[in-house]
Amino acid sequence: MKTMTSTRFPLALIAVAAFLALMTCLLRPASAESGHAADRIVGLPGQPAVDIAMYSGYITVDKRAGRALFYLLQEAPDEAQPAPLVLWLNGGPGCSSVAFGASEELGAFRVSPNGASLVLNEYRWNKVANILFLDSPAGVGFSYSNTTSDLLTPGDNRTAHDSYTFLTEWFEKFPHYKYRDFYITGESYAGHYVPELSQLVHRGNKGVERPIINLKGFMVGNAVTDAYNDYVGTFEFWWNHGLISDDTYRLLKDSCLHDAFVHLSPACLAAFRASSEEQGNIDAYSIYTPTCNTNASALPTPSSVVSRRQHPKGRYPWMTGGSYDPCTERYSTAYYNRPEVQKALHANVTGINYAWAACSDTINGNWSDSPRSMLSIYKEIIQAGLRIWVFSGDTDSVVPSTATRYSIDALVLPTTTDWYPWYDDNQEVGGWSQVYEGLTLVTVRGAGHEVALHRPRQALILFQNFLQGKPMPGQTTNGTVA
Repeated sequence: MKTMTSTRFPLALIAVAAFLALMTCLLRPASAESGHAADRIVGLPGQPAVDIAMYSGYITVDKRAGRALFYLLQEAPDEAQPAPLVLWLNGGPGCSSVAFGASEELGAFRVSPNGASLVLNEYRWNKVANILFLDSPAGVGFSYSNTTSDLLTPGDNRTAHDSYTFLTEWFEKFPHYKYRDFYITGESYAGHYVPELSQLVHRGNKGVERPIINLKGFMVGNAVTDAYNDYVGTFEFWWNHGLISDDTYRLLKDSCLHDAFVHLSPACLAAFRASSEEQGNIDAYSIYTPTCNTNASALPTPSSVVSRRQHPKGRYPWMTGGSYDPCTERYSTAYYNRPEVQKALHANVTGINYAWAACSDTINGNWSDSPRSMLSIYKEIIQAGLRIWVFSGDTDSVVPSTATRYSIDALVLPTTTDWYPWYDDNQEVGGWSQVYEGLTLVTVRGAGHEVALHRPRQALILFQNFLQGKPMPGQTTNGTVA
C-alpha cells in the first residue's frame, strides 16, 4: 500500500500542477505569452515610463504578393485585465492609424514638438481596453507590398479582406486574445473600413458556437457612410456655417448629390473648387481653430502634407484624412523616420524605398473601389444584435455632424431615447445623444474631425460608455450626472 500511495501521490500532484499551469496560461494577459515575444517593444526612444506592455510588428496577409500589414498593440494595465480587445482604424483612404490614432488621439503617447520624444496621454484609451492599431491597406505607414501594382489598385474590397486575414493570423500569434470581447472602431474613411470588416467577421462567425474573433460591435466617428446623405449634410453644414455662398451651395447640390465618392463629374469638381476658394485657408477638420504655421518649425514638412493642409480638397475633395493640428503630423513624420524608432518598433524590416509618411498620396490618389453606401451593412449588423455607436465632433466640416445625422435618418430606425444633452465629469455639456433601436448616436461639443484629440476627456467617457453598452450620462433634476 505504501508503495502504491507513494507512487500515486506525485502523479496526482503533477496532474494538479499541469491543470493549474493550463488555467494560468488561459487567464494570463497576452503580455505573458511567448509566441509573440519577438514583437515585444522594450522601449521607444524618448518614451516616459509606463506600466503597460506594447507590441508591434508585421502580419503577412498575402504571401504571393508579399503584402504585410503593420500593427501596434498597447495593452491595458494588469489591474484592468482581462479587458476587451479594440481594433482602431484611421481612414484617408491612405492614412496611418499609428500616425493619427496612436500618436495624437487615443494612444498611450503623443509625439512632442521636437519630433524626438513622447509624452504620456492622460486620457489614453488603453486605460480600459487593449488597443490594437492597424496600418491598412498595404502602402500605408509601415505596411508594405512587394507587388508594386498593389499600391496602384487599392480599394475597399481588398482592404477589408486583407484586414480580416490580418485578424485571423494575429489571433494565432496572440492566442490568449482568442474569445476575448472584441470591438472594431475608427474614424473618417474608416466609416467604410469598420462596417466592411465587421461584416466579414460576423459572417465568418456564423454557425460557430464560440467564435475566436468574438465580435461584440463597432463604433465609428465622423464617418463616411452614405454618399448621397453625406453630401446633403456636408453642403448644408458649409452653408449654415457661412463657409460658402448661396450660389455655390446650389451648385454643389445640383452637381454632386448623385456622384460616387471616387468618381466625381467635372461639374461636381468645379463646384468643389469654387467652395474651396470661398472657404479660404481654414482648417476644414476643425473650423474654429488656427491652422498650422508651416514656418513654425524646422522639422521636415513633406510637400504632400502641406498641400493637403493648405488646400484640404484632395482627390476626394471633402473626405481626405487629416488632423486637428497640422503641425502634429510634422512631429510624427520626424519621429517615425528616425532609424532608432523604426528599430524599436520592429518596423521597416524590408527597407521600404520611400520615407514614412502619415498619409500616402499614392494610395489616396489611386483609390478605385468605394461603394456608395454602408447602410445595408448597418442593417445586417443591427439585425445580428451587435452594438453600433456613431459619434461626431460638431466642428468638423469634412464629415460633419449633419452628414452623419442624415445618413442615420436614412436607416429609419425607431427611437428609444429622444435627443438629450449628455454631461462630462465636470458636469458640462459634453454633447448630445439619441438612442435608436440597434444604434446610438453621440455628438461631442466643440470637437473637430479627430474627437479624441480635441476633447480627450469626453472621448474617453464616450469610449467607456460604448464598451459598457451604457447610454451617455445625462443630468438629473438636482444637477448631478447620472
